[in-house]
Amino acid sequence: MTLIPLRTAATVALLGFGLLGQAAHADQKLVPAQSEIVFVSKQMGVPVEGRFKKFDAQIAFDPAKPEAAKIAMTVDIASATLGVPESDAELPKAPWFNTAKFPQATFQSTSAKGLGGGKFEIAGKLTIKGNAQDVRFPITLTQSGANTVATGVLPIKRLAFKIGEGEWADTGMVADDVQVKFKFALSGVGKF
Repeated sequence: MTLIPLRTAATVALLGFGLLGQAAHADQKLVPAQSEIVFVSKQMGVPVEGRFKKFDAQIAFDPAKPEAAKIAMTVDIASATLGVPESDAELPKAPWFNTAKFPQATFQSTSAKGLGGGKFEIAGKLTIKGNAQDVRFPITLTQSGANTVATGVLPIKRLAFKIGEGEWADTGMVADDVQVKFKFALSGVGKF
């Protein structure tokens, strides 16, 4: 049972990062094979890492004009895994992600601003399990061959999204804080 809370936190984290990767120009595309969303939470004080295996993004992002960015992301919540079959079987259930009722998490950007040196701040609305929260997080862009790679960390509170309800709402067992770490490889961004 201890793995369930950590998976939930990890899933929330992954959702947050998955949503970031959706904003780009019409010809910009997410390169799934080179992208990832990982979530890290603590269960009884021990870090637990999970990931989302399926996500997609629609991106329109010009590093020279970040204020015009449009990012939309969807994460298939049922694709969350902690790598332990027993825990993975619990994640889709109602106390955690309730994937039967809420199959996707979404992110929609509301603003972006340049911070200099390939760093940007993205703001938007993250919705998980039907609960929407305004979020703000930094990203770093780097060139990698023909692709641009966006990396960042989105901290969230799992209980704000009702992840881990009932007996799992106790933060002594599974921490409320979840770090969603993401790496999105994007084609078509152009040099900056």
